[in-house]
Amino acid sequence: MLSLSLLPRAARRTALVLALGLSAGAASAQSGTAASEFLNIPVGARATAMGGAFGATASDGSALYWNPAGLAGLSDATATFEYAQWYVGADVNFVSVSSPTPLGTVALGVTALTYDDMDVIRETGNAQQPTGETFSAGSYAVSLAYARQLTDRFAMGGTVKVVREQIAQSGATGVAFDIGTLFVTPFQGVRLGASIANFGTKMQIDGAELNIPFDPLPGQSGNNNTIPGRIVTDEFDLPITMRVGLATEVYQQAGTRVTLAVDALSPSAAAQHVNAGAEVGLLGDLVQLRGGVQELFMEESTRSFTAGAGLRYGFGRLDLSADYAYEAAEYFDGVHRLSVGLRF
Repeated sequence: MLSLSLLPRAARRTALVLALGLSAGAASAQSGTAASEFLNIPVGARATAMGGAFGATASDGSALYWNPAGLAGLSDATATFEYAQWYVGADVNFVSVSSPTPLGTVALGVTALTYDDMDVIRETGNAQQPTGETFSAGSYAVSLAYARQLTDRFAMGGTVKVVREQIAQSGATGVAFDIGTLFVTPFQGVRLGASIANFGTKMQIDGAELNIPFDPLPGQSGNNNTIPGRIVTDEFDLPITMRVGLATEVYQQAGTRVTLAVDALSPSAAAQHVNAGAEVGLLGDLVQLRGGVQELFMEESTRSFTAGAGLRYGFGRLDLSADYAYEAAEYFDGVHRLSVGLRF
């Protein structure tokens, strides 16, 4: 269980800013220069197992994260559920539902990064004493997306997100937008996807912990040392990410399919890099095997290979999928993900 000390004002303010600004998604030397970096935590075991090279492959409920234009290709209603054990004891949960309509596909999704309750520690000199109190922290995003097939080869989609980061009684709220396109080229079904994610308002911490007593004349007797004061924090940009992806089936015959995909990313809070992955479908996609690599060409990469597998099975009009992914990390234990999907 993590802990928070009741520190002097300046230290307490710094700890609060770091707790919200540097989320568990931080991964490189440039990470932490934006708020709400949990928005960069990938979702979907299938996509993660392919190394996050999903910008031109997204064709399920996780397209809400990777490229909203991919939702336009859905012919059935879908529901997606994912759980992942993230770093430092955090949990990531993702839920999405989508439904095609005559005017396009609409989708709703919720992402939650949560931590175990943390102890409040009172620091007096060199001694630390638990107070018996606890506090919680978490990061949340609620997304609403719309996508439409404009031609038989070109689709466009967009997402609006309400973002909330909370620690104890303080937090920050913002609004973010994604927009994406997906084009099926005439060259042997090669797909090209492009998106920009998380452009929107700035995030600024506010809350009860920012109210502090203020002493304008410290060290002098007779003055009022409990004047009500308030800490005003800086504003931070959201972690904008531009993504361009290519994907194609290099082999598709006799119930076997091989898909290759590559994404190039330009994040505002990290170095440019490339993700690459592959998926092999066997027995008519009943069984799927996947592998990938992340953050290629990044000097200070903290993520490496990914791997996973999936099963697909139909029950009448209901299709059920179950996917597992493992994501290796440089300085942390690997991340395990499990996703379940329904098409109906």
